Amino acid sequence: MSTGLIALLDDVAGLAKVAAASLDDAAVTPRYVVGFTADRELPIIGKIALGSLKNKLIFLLPLALALSLVAPWAITPLLMLGGGFLCYEGAEKVWEALRPHAAHQDAEGAGAAGQDAAQFEREKVNSAIKTDLILSAEIMAIVLSTVAAETSSFWMQAAVLAVVGAGITGLVYGAVALIVKADDVGLSLAQNGRPAASLLGLRTPSPGAPGGADRALAPVTQAIGRGLVKGMPVFLKLLALVGTAAMLWVGGGIVIHGLEGFGLTAVGHAIHGAAVAAGESVPTAKAAVEWLVGAAGAGVFGLLLGALLIPLVHKVAEPLWRMVTGKESV
Repeated sequence: MSTGLIALLDDVAGLAKVAAASLDDAAVTPRYVVGFTADRELPIIGKIALGSLKNKLIFLLPLALALSLVAPWAITPLLMLGGGFLCYEGAEKVWEALRPHAAHQDAEGAGAAGQDAAQFEREKVNSAIKTDLILSAEIMAIVLSTVAAETSSFWMQAAVLAVVGAGITGLVYGAVALIVKADDVGLSLAQNGRPAASLLGLRTPSPGAPGGADRALAPVTQAIGRGLVKGMPVFLKLLALVGTAAMLWVGGGIVIHGLEGFGLTAVGHAIHGAAVAAGESVPTAKAAVEWLVGAAGAGVFGLLLGALLIPLVHKVAEPLWRMVTGKESV
């Protein structure tokens, strides 16, 4: 029997996976607007967000509902495929961090230089939306698996998928917009000697020397501005690191859980046993330590699985794709 929308959204474990999977959206999207003028950053994010919403509500939601009606048994294998993809993507990011593909980056930059700005923007937006499609499919599959376990109501499942899909899109791309514009805000604050008169740059102050409020406030706001300008590159690197870790944790955890559903419990039991043992060794923080060790175990498994998938993708899947479609892989 249905426990209702509130109870479904209260499934912390399921939604935690969704949130973690969506971290990669926030980590990946800012790189698609790097190199554009400041006035194009928000429009580009808006286009990507609209594409993400279409991915979730127009394409993936009907497909997910059809699966729940026609082939519910396919949800777990599809989740495992998506989890494997997340492991592959996470391992690829780790590999590229250890051995940067300088030649690939140079070729990419050279190709961009020969394009006009509008074409370059279209290609970046389309690339981001394609990446979002994969990540959104994983998010919607996670939500569907959680919802299907709680209710068999078609309309309840549809409502929850729509609400979570739209909500995740708004939160992720709203956060991306704030991240991308933070350095511009910082620069504006750092250069503003009259923060009180200009309401922190929201209006043009009347001519004249800075007043007492400006002189008192300017050192603080200018320091904050300089901190934003200097700190954002570090924050973006940290965000990318967190996104990669989340991909490996979530992807590894999904595959492990799927294997357990097929009776292959050795990996899951080993990680659970290690987590319990670690938690018992630190009684004052048992729950936190168990969670951390369990997440780390799933992440290590995800990294190993992704490392195995990298040569399979590059040496087998991509050549087959080119053979079948006559196009370069994306």
